[in-house]
Amino acid sequence: MAFPIFFLLFLSLPFSSAKLNVDYYKETCPDFPKIVMENIFTKQSTSPATAPGILRLFFHDCITDGCDGSILISSNAYNPHAERDADLNLSLSGDAFDVIVKIKNALELACPGIVSCSDIVAQATRDLVKMVGGPFYPVRLGRKDSLESSAAKVTESLPTAKMTMDQIIDKFTRKNFTVKEMVALTGAHTIGFTHCKEFIDRIHNFSKTSDVDPSMHPKLVAGLKSVCQNYTTDPSMAAFNDMRTPGKFDNAYYNNVMNGLGLLSSDSMLAVDPRTRPFVEIYAKDQQAFFNDFADAMVKVSVFGVKTGKQGEVRTRCDQFNNLNPA
Repeated sequence: MAFPIFFLLFLSLPFSSAKLNVDYYKETCPDFPKIVMENIFTKQSTSPATAPGILRLFFHDCITDGCDGSILISSNAYNPHAERDADLNLSLSGDAFDVIVKIKNALELACPGIVSCSDIVAQATRDLVKMVGGPFYPVRLGRKDSLESSAAKVTESLPTAKMTMDQIIDKFTRKNFTVKEMVALTGAHTIGFTHCKEFIDRIHNFSKTSDVDPSMHPKLVAGLKSVCQNYTTDPSMAAFNDMRTPGKFDNAYYNNVMNGLGLLSSDSMLAVDPRTRPFVEIYAKDQQAFFNDFADAMVKVSVFGVKTGKQGEVRTRCDQFNNLNPA
């Protein structure tokens, strides 16, 4: 007996994510898509850093302990070390947190107690990616918000630019993501910026034999030295991840890394490691191939470790649990 492909895909999903569906709020909060879209359009129009900011927030939330809004929780006396306060999360965009709050406030007026913060993050991320030129992909809804948030879980989950390629790949494969999916997701670096402190060791005192990383294009080095000359006194100093089209979601990132124009050492490694370079070459030549694989990978990330039913709650405020003292 032959089964339709969507049925087979459904059977392959983890039980929690199989409960999600794109029409989850069709009856209970029909204006959900409209409210999200209106708020992100307004925010992105005035603060272009919102799209890359929320894309990064989404990934940090999902890859740590599942897409459950645990990244949104503020520390308090009962939970003094929330996920948001981990060192790796301190540079997350204030614009990203702000737009989630605005959407949640609007939804609580339209349909109180219905829409979870984790669903807001997932939907807003997809809409913002599309808004700046990226691919559309379906967002299944029905996530519940986490009942815990711990900074201790962040370091063991998130890859960093200082890691070796073996270590970075291990971070993804341990969570059942392939090297191909990892390379596609890294294409998110096509928008946004990186603070100078993250790559300063590539342009100053790189090694005993070279002041700069020889894999970097000399013109990029010169530009970064100019941009970052005051970074010690102004830690907000940053450079665009993609110098060519910094506000557009496209495949330029892959062309950049193949030509010595990657900001981070992890970017440069993608172009030389034999496990990752074939995918970089494909995406550099074929933007649609990148978009297709990025969309598929984002769908997979968006249902990673989701909570449903009694595993979570629908928070009234995204930055605090409904019960302020979970104990």
